[in-house]
Amino acid sequence: MTSSLEPHRFHRHAVTPDEARRRILSYIRPLETETVALNDSWGRRSAEPVAASHPFPPYRRSAMDGYAVRAEDLPADVTHEPVTLEVLESLPAGSVPSFTVGPGQASRIMTGAMLPDGADTVVMLEMTEPEATDGRTYVRIAKSIPKGRNVAEIGDELQTGEILLRPGRLIGAGEIALLAAFGNAYTAVVRRPRIAVLSTGSELLAVDEPLVPGKIRNSNAAMIAALLREAGAEPTVLGHVPDDADQTERMIRQGLAEYDLVTTTGGVSVGDGDILVDILSRWNGTTLFNKVAMRPGSPTTAAELDGKLLLALSGNPGACFVGFHLFAAPAIRAMLRAGQPERGLFQARLAEPFLKLNAYPRYIRARTEFRDGTIWIRPTGIDQSSLMTTIVEADCLMVIPPLKQGLQVGELVSAIPLGEGHLG
Repeated sequence: MTSSLEPHRFHRHAVTPDEARRRILSYIRPLETETVALNDSWGRRSAEPVAASHPFPPYRRSAMDGYAVRAEDLPADVTHEPVTLEVLESLPAGSVPSFTVGPGQASRIMTGAMLPDGADTVVMLEMTEPEATDGRTYVRIAKSIPKGRNVAEIGDELQTGEILLRPGRLIGAGEIALLAAFGNAYTAVVRRPRIAVLSTGSELLAVDEPLVPGKIRNSNAAMIAALLREAGAEPTVLGHVPDDADQTERMIRQGLAEYDLVTTTGGVSVGDGDILVDILSRWNGTTLFNKVAMRPGSPTTAAELDGKLLLALSGNPGACFVGFHLFAAPAIRAMLRAGQPERGLFQARLAEPFLKLNAYPRYIRARTEFRDGTIWIRPTGIDQSSLMTTIVEADCLMVIPPLKQGLQVGELVSAIPLGEGHLG
């Protein structure tokens, strides 16, 4: 690494995507903790371990509607005569039994209700026949049921002190159910990263501006903001600046002073209007890399100033999308204390041939499909970094290694899944 760049914009040393990611993550520090209400914790990352404060279930309960009985009172097998048991009471969920079940007795019980003392088994309602004689209620049972059937014992699911959530866990519906079951009306989560988005380019228009010759609307900023929200960050779109190095540098420095990370799009290539190389050649920060050995998005650049990171992504929508997932998303997950900041790979078979030869690894916007238990994968369109329509259907990035000959249908390739999940 070097603290500045050669003024010559063509003097660039390419690092591998893994090395680029490693350099970025080496500067990332986990963010602090904040406490939120349970209903506001969905989609957040847990900040502290949460343990079970009591066993669950906290009492012996029925898993079925039926009758709570002693297994030894039931027929030994199908060859024995049915038994008739006296019904002591009816137990809806939430009630506390008044009677102990003794020999020849049973209690009518609903799903989730507390099992009465003495009972060790629940017979399903469908396997019973109620009877009434002399003002008393009985139940007739003809089948043998193993002891313990349809009964959840105390602590069957979780014991006191067992870990419910570990730090970095993404909180979804299941996690919220666990937290609620153990009385956690509030929970500690990692603060969302505050990330600025700045677009560069004299050709850009605001989304609501009418088209004029030679101009395009700024789609990258909206896309990056959406990706940031998906990754668990809070984006702030700073707008766009023309290809002016001084103005852009002022905006970047302001962003780095106020936010946890600044992302830019555009201005990272080698054209006369690509101004990031000029900015980084003269500031007092550290350039982590200014070229990555990959396609698309090889000019992707990262730099540090006063402990804050600048991630400069390509202005081409496809390359910008790929760069975000390879570099920005892992940085955000590291800030949020995810157990695995980097996405794991999965294997899939090519659904169509890939014949383009390349010296660098390629990250292709692609979509998976399932056939007979096998994952197949195909590009979402033409592999060009300037195309944005290929982003729409993509659920993964297909990783194509450097090739001297093409790949045929059915060959195994690696892919990186997109979107968030439970990373531990």
